[in-house]
Amino acid sequence: MSLIDRLGLSVPIVQAPMAGVSTPRMAATVSETGALGSIAVGNADADGAARMMAETRALTDRPFNVNLFVHVEPRRDPAREAAWLEALTPRFASVWAAPPSRLGVIYRSFADDDAMLARLLADAPAVVSFHFGLPDAARIRALKAAGCLLLAGATSLDEALACKAAGVDAVVAQGWEAGGHRGMFDPDAQDDRLGMATLTRLLVARAGLPVIASGGIMDGRGVRAALDLGAVAAQMGTAFVACPESAADEAYRAALAGDAAFHTVMTRAISGRPARGLTNRFTEWGATTAAVPPDYPLAYDAGKALNAAARAAGETGFGAHWAGQGAPLARPLPAADLIAALVEEMNA
Repeated sequence: MSLIDRLGLSVPIVQAPMAGVSTPRMAATVSETGALGSIAVGNADADGAARMMAETRALTDRPFNVNLFVHVEPRRDPAREAAWLEALTPRFASVWAAPPSRLGVIYRSFADDDAMLARLLADAPAVVSFHFGLPDAARIRALKAAGCLLLAGATSLDEALACKAAGVDAVVAQGWEAGGHRGMFDPDAQDDRLGMATLTRLLVARAGLPVIASGGIMDGRGVRAALDLGAVAAQMGTAFVACPESAADEAYRAALAGDAAFHTVMTRAISGRPARGLTNRFTEWGATTAAVPPDYPLAYDAGKALNAAARAAGETGFGAHWAGQGAPLARPLPAADLIAALVEEMNA
């Protein structure tokens, strides 16, 4: 049985999880159209994940995807962390604030989160997906035994082959064009920066798993192109940021609709990991500073503190406005209308 048939999808589209942007209402709406909606719980604890899954289930009885972060624990380096906070001090001062005195690990990795595993096993969502890496074999066996179909992101053939060896059911080929965080298992490894088309074809030919294409896909023609490359579905994130069901704030939506959409950039400055977003004051500073950010998510603790201080002062240029290279093609449509438009374009 194909991946699409196993999930009962009538539309070969996956709405990307997008922590902090996707919502249960968005996921449920997308799933109700016959595509696969997603919620992201990598920035939540087990209780928060339970609430999100319950809210989504209250809105749909269709399958949906629950996405987890599987990052390695950050290396604590007090000197490096202090130097980063010192480098950020003028940015904080520009919005009449001071940086935090120390940095914390704000997101727990699923790799060692037993409470999250227990919650997932109890709720058994139809699909569970991994970003930044893979959990251990015991966790994968447990999730599969609970009936969960497993997806994992890959930016290279080696990562995709690791997914296959681990028992993952399908791989999301994250092209260089994609918005948000690069899913590299090791953010310090060489990145060959393969685009969606090349990576999708490579994984279709060599990975031995169903491939979901991701990166820069914004309309039905892009979905059709991904299917023609051999993908079983296309994952789309930036296309859904402007939907009313999105949790994106007004500053994010305004930036997406403006000139910044034509100038996305990959940066480590905001979170400590490479991530593609709209250009703003934070990304511009990150491109010029000589300071080295601490590991993810330590640097993200500082980035979020700076954004909060800036917003309190009326400045919105320090937000994590993640978006892919297709950002200028974003349409502010309700999610169901967007899916309908995508289907119409696919079939044109």
